[in-house]
Amino acid sequence: MTAVTANKALASDLAVLGGEPVFPKSLHVGRPNVGDPDAFVARVRDILDTRWLTNNGPYVLEFEREISSLTATAHCIAMANGTVALEIASRAMGLRGEVILPAFTFVATAHALMWQGIRPVFCDIHRGTHHLDAAAVEALVTHQTSGILGVHLWGRGCDVDALEIIARRHGIPLLFDACHALGATLGGRRIGGFGACEVLSFHATKFINTLEGGAIVTNDDELAEKVRFMRNFGFSGEDSVAHLGTNGKMNEVSAAMGLTLLESWDSLLAANERSYRAYCREIAPISGLEVLEYPVGENYNYQYVIVMVDEAILGLGRDELVAVLRAENLLARRYFYPGCHRMKPYSAMYQYSGLSLPVTDDVASRVVVMPTGAQLDDEGIARIGAVLRIAAAHAPRIASTLRSSPREAR
Repeated sequence: MTAVTANKALASDLAVLGGEPVFPKSLHVGRPNVGDPDAFVARVRDILDTRWLTNNGPYVLEFEREISSLTATAHCIAMANGTVALEIASRAMGLRGEVILPAFTFVATAHALMWQGIRPVFCDIHRGTHHLDAAAVEALVTHQTSGILGVHLWGRGCDVDALEIIARRHGIPLLFDACHALGATLGGRRIGGFGACEVLSFHATKFINTLEGGAIVTNDDELAEKVRFMRNFGFSGEDSVAHLGTNGKMNEVSAAMGLTLLESWDSLLAANERSYRAYCREIAPISGLEVLEYPVGENYNYQYVIVMVDEAILGLGRDELVAVLRAENLLARRYFYPGCHRMKPYSAMYQYSGLSLPVTDDVASRVVVMPTGAQLDDEGIARIGAVLRIAAAHAPRIASTLRSSPREAR
């Protein structure tokens, strides 16, 4: 059961107004899953016994087979992390000049391109889906455009069909950041096999983690071979280098964690989906708050519960609501704020370009990401619902308190 220190019924019960926090310990977005510790330790002991710690060991190869099967792709090439995977993918595909991508994504998506000398061209998103707006993408294609990078944000598939049409029309490659989307489907197809390749993340905060890790999945045999060379310094044999490369390999201990968590897939997925549905029930009656839905008919990992705040209706801004929740030890997050185009070094690059991403700016100012998963049960989420209802009912008082103490509203 989720530990609760206080029930909430009155405005004065809210921690931001002087009450006791509803949770005695902080609850985080993306709290790492660890699976069965005994199974993980047994694998680590085997790794230590064999002394095969890295360089394409048996656990990495097994993990690659499992992810390839899960994504219904011919190839999975495991990597040290998702950022390196994006860098290697972009170089292996020969991307250069400019690549179009959303600004509403984790900054590593843009950094991976910039690190390879590729200029990110930020595109606005669709208000309802938070994915690339295909019409806006089309308008940004120039003779310098070498590719389109779509992002399956929140684990929901983006508009692949429209992006594929644009990519074919202009003769440019298409790839996807699928770091949120392991196990998800789009149009009944498993995400992983769209475009030239898709990149996965197995960072500690992801649904399935390898402590740190990532992967490139693809059905392109030639691209897969090139990627394998590039992640291992370009070696094609013990003392033969066939390609320019770097060190992007996943180690055996990381793969052991990934395999351990894959064995807990069903229970982890059930916990995430339970959290999502409980939040939907609690938040549905609250005017000014809306949970971003996972459309029916597809598979998801339900890792992210996204709440959209309408300040005009709720009476509290997004940042003020986050302050209310954080006072209760519920460490809700602002994703992806303020958008890559407003972060350095990109803000300086686009300062005088006339770049306008109004939907991105609006969405980024309204998103709250809630803690989910096994750390919360239905009772805990019901307590969160009570906090939100009290906050909505007493929004003017809370807003006045927070606005007189700006530090609290961060």
